[in-house]
Amino acid sequence: MLTTTTTPAEDPRRTTEFAEQFACSPRGARLARRLTVRRMEEWGHPPEGDLSCAVALVVGELAANAVRHGRVPGHDFGLRVTLDGAAGLVRVEVSDAAAGKRPPAAPPSSYSEDESGRGLLLVDVLSVRWGTTPRRPVGKTVWAELAVKTE
Repeated sequence: MLTTTTTPAEDPRRTTEFAEQFACSPRGARLARRLTVRRMEEWGHPPEGDLSCAVALVVGELAANAVRHGRVPGHDFGLRVTLDGAAGLVRVEVSDAAAGKRPPAAPPSSYSEDESGRGLLLVDVLSVRWGTTPRRPVGKTVWAELAVKTE
């Protein structure tokens, strides 16, 4: 596993980052969410706080989508979480190797009775903006930005 991080120091305007590769499996998605919550706590946002809970939900949804829809045998998925204190944003990026399987441009506009399909609706509600970009050399990155509010 590749891990990079910086510590937040006393300057709340500082940018801090966490990045790691995870097995493209349900266990990998759960681990990504748990490690993100732990990192948010290290950055001064307790697990029970609104921001940490929102980031955990977004990471959980995007990681689960990477496992379910973006899995390519032999490839992991990547997670990058950046806390930009100056901009007041947390950016979550989940990358997978399936370039051809892009999420819809917008979440579903209505509630259905299906057992799944609401993940992007949650991401849309919790984030300031979200989208997808191509990943080089292969795949895509689905990202979301969440506002940092005083907890």
